[in-house]
Amino acid sequence: MSGRPSGDALLDLALRTAREAAAYARDVRPSGRVEVAATKSSDTDPVTAIDRATEQLVRERITAERPGDAILGEEGGESGRAEATSQVRWVVDPIDGTVNFIYGLAHSAVAIAAEVDGEVEVGCVVDITTGHEYTAIRGQGSYRREGPAERAVRLRSVAPPEAAHALVATGFNYVPDVRARQAVAVARLLLHVRDIRRTGSAALDFCMLAAGSFDAYVEQGLAPWDIAAGGLIAREAGVVVQGLDGIPDERLVVAAPEAFAQEFLRLVRACGF
Repeated sequence: MSGRPSGDALLDLALRTAREAAAYARDVRPSGRVEVAATKSSDTDPVTAIDRATEQLVRERITAERPGDAILGEEGGESGRAEATSQVRWVVDPIDGTVNFIYGLAHSAVAIAAEVDGEVEVGCVVDITTGHEYTAIRGQGSYRREGPAERAVRLRSVAPPEAAHALVATGFNYVPDVRARQAVAVARLLLHVRDIRRTGSAALDFCMLAAGSFDAYVEQGLAPWDIAAGGLIAREAGVVVQGLDGIPDERLVVAAPEAFAQEFLRLVRACGF
C-alpha cells in the first residue's frame, strides 16, 4: 500500500466501523448488569466479553480493508506493527466507559482514531446509547451528527469568562494510591470552579468539551486509546489538549478552549494534579 491515505478515506472506514461496533455492543448487551470477564489495573477496573468481541469486530473490519496497517487496541494490545506496510496505525477503544456499560448507564462509546506517521489524522466517537456521532479530520474541524442520516453540525468550544464559572469534567484512576491523590486535587479544584462532573467516558468528555457542554477537562491515567479520537475532535473545535510538559499522557491530560487553556493549566498545577 503506497502513498499517503486521504483523511476522508480513513474517516469513512473509521466511522462505518464505529457505527457497526456501537450497534453490536448495544444489541448484544443483556438486560440488567453485564458480567465482568476480567480486571486490569485493579480489581475495580473491569473488562467484559462484549468489550473483547467489539474490539475483535473493529480489528476484522479494518484489516479486511487495510491489511497493511497496524492496530493498537485497549483489549488486544498492538498488532501488525512488525508487518505493517503503510504509515497508518489505528488506535481503538471498543467500549470507552465500560463501568457505565456494565451498569446500564448512559455515556459509553466506541472510539476509533487513525494515526499517519505518528500523528492523529482522523478520529470518530460513536455513543453506544444514543448513536450520536462525533468526527474530525486534522485541519478540517470537528462535527456532530445525531445519526448517520442527520445533518452534521460543526463543533465550537466555549471558554468561560473566568475559572469560577467553569464546569469541569474529570475522571478517577482505578489504582487506589493514584485515586487518593486525585481526590485531594479535585477537592481543591472544586473550590475554584463552578462545579465538577464525572461522566465515566474520556472520549465523550472530549466530545462534550468540543461541543461546549463542558468548559474544561482534567484527568490522570489516560491511555493512548482514551485520548486519540476524542482529543483530535476537541482540538479541531478550538480546544488546547496538553499535559504537564506539553504532551498529554498518562501522567496528566488537561483540556480547555484556547482562551482559557493556560489559566486552567495553572489552576490544575496549583491544585496538585
